[in-house]
Amino acid sequence: MQKTRKSVKDYVRTIVDFPHEGILFRDVTTLFADPRGFRMCVDQLLHPYAGEEIDKVVGLEARGFILGGAVAHQLSVGFVPVRKKGKLPGTTISEDYQLEYGEAVVDIHDDAIQPGEKILLVDDLLATGGTAEAGIKLIERLGGEIVGCAFVIDLPDLGGRKKLEALGMDVHTLCEFEGL
Repeated sequence: MQKTRKSVKDYVRTIVDFPHEGILFRDVTTLFADPRGFRMCVDQLLHPYAGEEIDKVVGLEARGFILGGAVAHQLSVGFVPVRKKGKLPGTTISEDYQLEYGEAVVDIHDDAIQPGEKILLVDDLLATGGTAEAGIKLIERLGGEIVGCAFVIDLPDLGGRKKLEALGMDVHTLCEFEGL
């Protein structure tokens, strides 16, 4: 009997009506909890960038920290967090962005990226692209050059990929789910 190989998508759990009615929440904690699934995910996230010059990986709060840290480790480069406003100590710069239900702000340390450094942006999910766009703006304000943006999941119906590609970004995703 031949064993069926699981894909990254197979490890993602869907939770109905979370955090609001009508939402299908794509939960990657089940992916992270499985050693084979997590390893496969990290390997596939960094694969397109193997051989590229990358100085740092930037992870978006919060699941992007888990993925970004693992990718940075595999690439033997530094890791930089982009956090919600007020969560980083020291001097930061901020970027506002739009959410479906309002506005939010993210911060990065003002000395986290040096001009000319090659950056890979990593997060778990690409939906509207608002958080990723804010991260891109912060990286560019510090003089970083973005090599690519890597995500586990793309929700194409929400338009995030198109938004980032319109900014000139290379976007790499491992799987997609239709709908919200």
